[in-house]
Amino acid sequence: LKSNPSNNEEKEAQTQLTKSDELQRLHSQALSAYEQEDYESAISLLDEILAVCVWDAELRELRAECYIKEGEPSKAISDLKAAAKLKNDNTEAFYKISKIYYQLGDHELSLSEVRECLKLDQDHKQCFSLYKQVKKLNKQIESAEEFIREGRYEDAISKYESVMKTEPEVPVYATRAKERICHCLSKNQQATEAIKLCTEVLQVEPTNVNALKDRAEAYLLEDLYEE
Repeated sequence: LKSNPSNNEEKEAQTQLTKSDELQRLHSQALSAYEQEDYESAISLLDEILAVCVWDAELRELRAECYIKEGEPSKAISDLKAAAKLKNDNTEAFYKISKIYYQLGDHELSLSEVRECLKLDQDHKQCFSLYKQVKKLNKQIESAEEFIREGRYEDAISKYESVMKTEPEVPVYATRAKERICHCLSKNQQATEAIKLCTEVLQVEPTNVNALKDRAEAYLLEDLYEE
């Protein structure tokens, strides 16, 4: 403006300046809301800012944190993936994405994302620690499924029991393991144990189709047709 003042340019510059001031004000409010743990308001304010500042990685990371706190992990993943692309060597974003997938029970995607982190920094402590955990769990699950395909149900049960020991903190893995053990017991004609375990799964996930089918098979073995 100072180098080449003209009416049109001055008007444009004033508009941009006003918009800039407004965005800075919204940014302060968003940070304040986040600090006060009012994540819903923070998300709403960040939505407004990111509609204009589309390429701001830090704002996306902040909104992702709010989504995590609000129990919306899939929306957090979307923002973190954008932040990983927008910022060079963003190991933190890859670590967080991997961690979320892991908590959701998607061990394969978790492994894929944590590998991206280690490509950027092979000495990243958090990523390496998570990588070891996910890789071990992934290997056990793959091995158990291979046993099931081969009809080696006792071996599969043993392997899924190892899965529950490997990850006792994230409930989804225990539920998934019990679901598969119930399947093995049912196939192995161990009806009473199968019914007990499938019932445990269905208390957590009443609409789990696999558990319903396997329990039905076990009831048939026991001639409990009504059930």
